[in-house]
Amino acid sequence: MFVDSHCHLDKLKSTEEHGIAKVLADARAAQIEHMLCIGVALDDFAQMQKIVGKHGDVSFSCGVHPLYVAKHGFSESELASLCARSDVVAVGETGLDYFYDKEHIATQRESFARHIEIANEVNKPLIIHTRDARADTIDMLREGHAEKCRGVMHCFTESLDMAEKALDLGFYISISGIVTFASAEELRDVVKHVPLERLLIETDSPWLAPVPHRGKENQPAFVTHVAECVAKLKGVSIEEVAEVTRDNFYSLFNIKRN
Repeated sequence: MFVDSHCHLDKLKSTEEHGIAKVLADARAAQIEHMLCIGVALDDFAQMQKIVGKHGDVSFSCGVHPLYVAKHGFSESELASLCARSDVVAVGETGLDYFYDKEHIATQRESFARHIEIANEVNKPLIIHTRDARADTIDMLREGHAEKCRGVMHCFTESLDMAEKALDLGFYISISGIVTFASAEELRDVVKHVPLERLLIETDSPWLAPVPHRGKENQPAFVTHVAECVAKLKGVSIEEVAEVTRDNFYSLFNIKRN
């Protein structure tokens, strides 16, 4: 059985057209036993909770994505209150993205710092988005003592050096369908070097569908292709990847297995 440690079920077009039932049915048929639906804006939280909150094999997080901060903003007190809820298992998606948004770096940093503080306050792991901001991301995690709450570097596409620095802080490295792309040699090298006990797998659906589904809307059922690629890179069975990444997931997010 597998887990999808990072997906956006509320952003799927197929969810809008057919409801979430088919997406979840397809995931369960593919032996996906748990999915973590990720919050990206406080304005979306109520709708996301409505969509996924009643499903025992779906958990959710709460946070403001670095690319949403400048446009949407957020109330720090509301973020803190929502993250303290017993049904919220993680803080984020948060982090820094200098690739798509160089205009609002200061705003991103302020938001990121507050997310780290809140994660430590509520003792829940961080879900980190980082793009072209390697030094600042690690520096802010260190300055904020994120080793206390730990977390995951989601959809990792950065260097092995950054991965090792994140591991030193107690973080996990999450691998998405990008690992199956022909251009992802550096990422595949990272996967070879990071211990399986510190890896997670994800889809980041509805984006980044893995080979052989590139060009399609991604969904949690496709996380098995990520696991298969990781297994080949690590020289182990797909069953071992499924078991270890699943245990990593439940341990990090303090979720009881159904």
